[in-house]
Amino acid sequence: MKQEQIQRINELAKKAKSPEGLTEAEKKEQALLRRAYIDSVLGNLQGQLDNTYLIDEKGRKEKLKKRDADKED
Repeated sequence: MKQEQIQRINELAKKAKSPEGLTEAEKKEQALLRRAYIDSVLGNLQGQLDNTYLIDEKGRKEKLKKRDADKED
């Protein structure tokens, strides 16, 4: 996500708190920018997790495995 987009998110958030509020077009823009921000954060997190290894007691590296969403521990 570009710095200009983050600044725009902050501008819209500030305007939303002001008495004038946001127009419908600005609300849609805000929703799109927020979704893009969330997707960016999740993508970065997934990238970190894809490069995460666990080291067992014997010093062997094992790639972190995805957990089943249906499975509860």
